[in-house]
Amino acid sequence: MAPLHWVAIVLSFVATIQNYAGHMEASADIGVCYGMLGNDLPSAPEVISLYKQYGIEKMRLFEPNTAALQALKGSNINITLDIRNQDLADLAASQDAVNSWFNTNVEPYLNDINFNFIAVGNEVIPGSLGGYVLPVMNYLQKILDDKNLHGIKVTTVLPGNALQSSYPPSSGAFTSEASSVLSGILSFLSAKGSPLMINVYPYFAYASDPTDVRLDYAQFTAKSAVVRDGSLSYYNLFDAMVDAFFAAMEKAGRGDVGVVVSESGWPSDGNGNFTTPKLAGTYNRNFVKHITSKVGTPKKPGAYIEGYIFAMFNENQKPSGVEQHWGLFYPNKQPVYPKVLHWIALILSFTATIHNYIGLIEVSPFNGMQ
Repeated sequence: MAPLHWVAIVLSFVATIQNYAGHMEASADIGVCYGMLGNDLPSAPEVISLYKQYGIEKMRLFEPNTAALQALKGSNINITLDIRNQDLADLAASQDAVNSWFNTNVEPYLNDINFNFIAVGNEVIPGSLGGYVLPVMNYLQKILDDKNLHGIKVTTVLPGNALQSSYPPSSGAFTSEASSVLSGILSFLSAKGSPLMINVYPYFAYASDPTDVRLDYAQFTAKSAVVRDGSLSYYNLFDAMVDAFFAAMEKAGRGDVGVVVSESGWPSDGNGNFTTPKLAGTYNRNFVKHITSKVGTPKKPGAYIEGYIFAMFNENQKPSGVEQHWGLFYPNKQPVYPKVLHWIALILSFTATIHNYIGLIEVSPFNGMQ
């Protein structure tokens, strides 16, 4: 092959990769929630190895578990760390209380773990604990500012019932109870460039009303628009739910705040024909495909939205009546739907490979050559 022809091929490949990378963030857009409500789950080091085996670069921890944090050291897995709901009242009492929490649960790991977010409470708005969220956020932010830890963002997690209206998506609006505490929180997020975390579950909408909520609409498989909202067309319920939050934030005067989908998933058992491995695998595969495609939503085309699958394992200690089969894996580390997990691993591995390649391009000695 002539040298110039070879160079042209290489440059074409590099241009393609760089173009692709231009649509990517610093790490993969998909994470998985590491729930621990089980007495038969693998050890923390085994879990971290499983994340790495499947190319999962982001994890959400629902509490600062010492064993998990120790195992995460040097893993390069990006972490969202939750503050437990039951700790909010005590932490909201003073800066010293939050300092102590930070010094115990974050400070010792800063050199060895990549913290992306600290989530102040999970689904406490609306609710009696909601008023504690903003004070704790402010105390945490002071610590991060004082230590120049600008890469760690402070946020909180909202459930779907924070919305009084969500259909059609443009009617999205927060409940009056949620609005009373969200005004200050959204101002905080806007000022700090932090996203709001939202839990988005099309499964619950479908399972509660299968007559009016189509399965293909809930599973990203509809071939034509199912809902039309003004000039916008919705092919999947996920986008409609996310856009309802965007609309609610606009109505609250904070349309500049982005979102992270902190939980989404579909159980593989526990509710008859609504929960099968096939349905769960289809949803999670299409969720990954949708998030990594970076299409955004009809209301926010091209918006960067990262998403977290709920959850890593089936957990046997959930409250009675709650599906215990949300996991990608059984407690013995075997995949619940192997073909889908293999596909997800390939997608995440490809993303990681691109990131590594871009890193090489950025330090290439040829970058300055004309």
